[in-house]
Amino acid sequence: MNFITLLQAQAGTGAQQAAGSSWSMWIMLILIFVVMWLFMIRPQRKQQKELQKFREGLKKGDKVVTIGGIYGTVVEVKEKTLLLEVDSNVKIRVDKNSVVKDFSETAQQ
Repeated sequence: MNFITLLQAQAGTGAQQAAGSSWSMWIMLILIFVVMWLFMIRPQRKQQKELQKFREGLKKGDKVVTIGGIYGTVVEVKEKTLLLEVDSNVKIRVDKNSVVKDFSETAQQ
């Protein structure tokens, strides 16, 4: 009788350890997600919002670079497109989503 009681007690302890390890696994998964959000997702969203704000605030005379590497000055701003002057009397129309700020002037100063 004593041996059977001992086996039942050990079985109960094993079940409690399994339940405890599953909780620790879930806690680790949640912590990994939180760390990924803090160091990867959150900064990327912030950068996207700043870029969107820049694109909405474009005005005539702003210097920009397209994602294709073309440097130009904004001549005309429409709802979805920009007219860029890339050289004297050379103008191209590009989508607003294809431009970023020209950082070359700020780096030289």
